[in-house]
Amino acid sequence: MGGPNLEVFKFGMYIMFPIAIMYYYGTNLDNKFAVPDFWPKPEQTNRIPFEKDEIHTELERLRQRRLFLRDKRLENENKGSGNGNGN
Repeated sequence: MGGPNLEVFKFGMYIMFPIAIMYYYGTNLDNKFAVPDFWPKPEQTNRIPFEKDEIHTELERLRQRRLFLRDKRLENENKGSGNGNGN
């Protein structure tokens, strides 16, 4: 059918296709495909406290937040149950 020419063409495609892909994308992938400001800045990320004082401060902040949310939830439950329909 195709004979030796088809085999030479297929061999050329097997060899040239990866080379063409590597040539197209090249070595400067960061310049072509980087998304600016994709990663958050260090000041925008969570920072794990390591010092004892920092740990206590963070625990107190979490405790205050938990109590605030608890008070808010209890207030909403009291409003909901005190609407006068007997529940």
